[in-house]
Amino acid sequence: MPDPAAARDAAEEASALSHPAVAPDASAVYGEHPDQVVDFYAPRDGRDPAPLVVVLHGGAWRAPYDRRHISPFADFLARRGFAVANVEYRRGPSLPQPRAEEGAGGPVAGRWPETFDDIAAAMDALADLTRAELPQADPRRTVLTGHSAGGHLALWAAARHVLPVGAAWRLPTAPELRGVVALAPIADLGRAAELDVCGGAVHQFLGGRAESGARAGCADPAVLLPTGIATAVVQGREDSVVPQAVAESFVDAAAKAGETVGLTLLGGIGHFPLIDPSADACAVVAEEIAQLAW
Repeated sequence: MPDPAAARDAAEEASALSHPAVAPDASAVYGEHPDQVVDFYAPRDGRDPAPLVVVLHGGAWRAPYDRRHISPFADFLARRGFAVANVEYRRGPSLPQPRAEEGAGGPVAGRWPETFDDIAAAMDALADLTRAELPQADPRRTVLTGHSAGGHLALWAAARHVLPVGAAWRLPTAPELRGVVALAPIADLGRAAELDVCGGAVHQFLGGRAESGARAGCADPAVLLPTGIATAVVQGREDSVVPQAVAESFVDAAAKAGETVGLTLLGGIGHFPLIDPSADACAVVAEEIAQLAW
């Protein structure tokens, strides 16, 4: 008998990925690697200056998933009057994962430390790149958003000032952000690993089970708290890719650290409608971003 949940998931994913990639208005590089690039989308209503939304795509930190799949979402935000920066970064290589490691084959999730190197470098370069490529944007009103693994990276980028002393990516002060809107984020790496989110992706991302514990202190948003930066999480109640329990675990960790994180739970919604311009959930996301940006 067909599984209704699986059928819904498949339909939602197909809808989100059915939109053609949208070409940017400008692009800029922040390093020498081909993946070290940012695409810029100008506000379609001519707003000047416009708040800047930095988008970090998901895909379990794996190479087959790049920024193109989230470009329709970036364009959707631009049509809502935002200036948008869609950031690419290095993910795992397109090589089979040995079955002796994590017990599964498929593309490897993430690169240590290159994925974090790239997010840090892109964020550090973003103000200058934006001034050069998208003068309509106001970097003083920057909101970070990211979906799934990109939600994890958005939360991490906002927490660099609370990284352990000596960490390569640590900032001396909090980044100048209006806030973070994390969409179905892999926000608590420990809880996500327990639930085997994305087929062992968390342990792969951190370099294997032997390395995960030591590296989590520099990588896990649920550990890097409080940040003092306004944070909202948007989560579908029916999400089977990154379950609601992961978001709730992060929100609970924030509360224990003395920080309030907003949590918006959307009934009847799975993982992909949050970035699907044809879904009502996407409008909810835009409103959450607007509340922080303006």
